[in-house]
This record gives sequence, C-alpha cells and structure tokens, in this order.
Amino acid sequence: MSNEKTNLKIIIALTLYLVSLFASNTLGLKIMPFLFGTHLSVAVFFFPLVFLTTDVIGQVYGKTMAKSFVWAGFLSVALFLAYSLVSLAAPWAREGLWAKESFNTIFAVSLRMSIASLLAYIIGEYQDVLSFFFFKNKLNVQAFWLRSNLSNLWSQAFDTLIFMFVAFWGVYSLKTILLMSLPWYIFKVIMGLLYTPLSYLGIYILQEKSQ
Repeated sequence: MSNEKTNLKIIIALTLYLVSLFASNTLGLKIMPFLFGTHLSVAVFFFPLVFLTTDVIGQVYGKTMAKSFVWAGFLSVALFLAYSLVSLAAPWAREGLWAKESFNTIFAVSLRMSIASLLAYIIGEYQDVLSFFFFKNKLNVQAFWLRSNLSNLWSQAFDTLIFMFVAFWGVYSLKTILLMSLPWYIFKVIMGLLYTPLSYLGIYILQEKSQ
C-alpha cells in the first residue's frame, strides 16, 4: 500500500478519534436517567470509542502512533477550551442576545472542570496505551479483545476517578463522589465491551489496506 493511502487511513482514524472526543465533551452535558435514581451522561455512547481507537491504532501501527493520537486529542481539547474562553469574553451584539443565556450555560466551563477534564483525559488515555502494551508484551496476552478490555478496565477507572475528584472534591462528600463515579465507570466499561466488534472491523480495514 502506498504511503498516501496509509496516511489517509490514519487521518480517517484520527478524525473518528477527535470527533468522538469532542462529542463526549460537548454533547456529554446532557444526562439521562439510570438505575436506582442515578444519572448518566450521553457521553457513554461516544467516549468508549476514544479508548478503543487508540487500542486499534496501537495494534496496527504501534505504541508511538497511539501516543501521538493521545497528544493530538489533548492539544485539540486545550485549544478548544482556549477558544471557548475567548468566545465567552467577546462582547455580544444586540441582535445575538437571544442566544446569550444558552450559549453561556453550555460553554461557560469553569477552570476547575476544564482542568479535571484535561487531566482525566491525558492520564486515562496514556494508561490505556501503556496497559494495552503491558498486557501484550509483558503478560503475553495474545487476544486483542482481552487486551483491549483489560486496559479499558484500568484506564477508565483512572479517567473516571481523576475527573470526579478534581471536579467535585470539597463540593460533594467522598461518599457522593464515589456513588457518582461507580455507575459512570461501569457503564463506560460495558459500552467499551459492546463496541469491541467495531475494533476488529477497524483492525481489518487498516491491516487489509496496509498490505
């Protein structure tokens, strides 16, 4: 396969990765009811694809490429937050005031929540890449689906707990934070497991076109 076609496939994979990440961070503001009176963000449908994409890229192209995806995501989110702050600080024209309240409600993310999101993302994603290759190279786990879901168990725990504690420590009690974290973590892991066939489809497409 030519370098041009290989690069195209990487760009498409990166596009899916970044779209899933931004969908999680923006559409994820909407919450839906869950079991026993708890709630879940709709990001549970998109965020598992972020971790699965790095697993697929790592499987096909190696750890260095997977880490590059993580840094691309981190820089994209950081820039988006910076752009959001500029947009919020800019003055409103009278004709656009009808959207002011909704716009500010959605995009006025506090500095603490922004830091929580970025820390959780970069640490969780790096843990996902490192643990994926740890299971492969150190523990000799050959099955991709098992490596992917084991690394997902580990990395999603980091992502969930870091975000919840950084964002809500001192706001809610420890018990409340843990009760918020548990259903969110469990559902993300389940969605990651359900999306595993998509990972195999991605591996098949990338490997088949890399020959």
